[in-house]
Amino acid sequence: MTQSLEGKVVAITGASSGMGEAAARMLAKRGAKVVLGARRVDQLQALADCIAADGGQAAFAATDVTRREDLARLVQTACGRFGTLDVLVSNAGVAPISLLDELRVDDWEAMIDVNVKGVLHGIAAALPVFRAQGSGHFINIASTAGLATQPTMSVYAATKAAVRVLSEGLRQEAGDKLRVTLISPGFVRTNLAGSMTDPGVRARIADTMDRIAISPDAIAEAIAYAIAQPADVDVNEIVIRPTAQA
Repeated sequence: MTQSLEGKVVAITGASSGMGEAAARMLAKRGAKVVLGARRVDQLQALADCIAADGGQAAFAATDVTRREDLARLVQTACGRFGTLDVLVSNAGVAPISLLDELRVDDWEAMIDVNVKGVLHGIAAALPVFRAQGSGHFINIASTAGLATQPTMSVYAATKAAVRVLSEGLRQEAGDKLRVTLISPGFVRTNLAGSMTDPGVRARIADTMDRIAISPDAIAEAIAYAIAQPADVDVNEIVIRPTAQA
């Protein structure tokens, strides 16, 4: 038996578009109070206004996940506006993939800073709150690239594998009060290709997305499913990808 999402306070990073936006809209429609985090404040404002117009509740805070203080502010916004934080969805990610021979070191560092440190900054911000209130749920968005890599994806895959390992370590340390869920999407129809600095790679990935990618709503459904389980049920890992993806 699942529980209602009514009244759950859910903070989401990378909430201004793609999977984060889809999750915010879906969770709000099902009664959750959503706290939106991303760098693009104008888009956060527009999304919050749209959710409110549909009868939902939303707050937002400018959030660059590479800045620890921004994650702290996102969590504080949730607690200040809604009195608590039940779930943190660490969804922000970038993928400027390329062959290692190209030595795009700045891109490597960006992936580490956003995809790995961003998750750690979220843990640092939310874990004390969850411990103090005796409940809480981390949902970390990884990728099927973290399960098996291929040329051009070495660093990106390494960051997503790191999120997988961090999530499992967090689960083991969490005890019997906190929940940890890892979601590994395959190709999803988002603007992730826009973060790719190699034109050839960007075009190839965009073409693949056009052909086989699934809707961000599929990932939003997975997030909602994990949250809606009874408190003593911890959905640890979900892998979700297009049927056509190898």
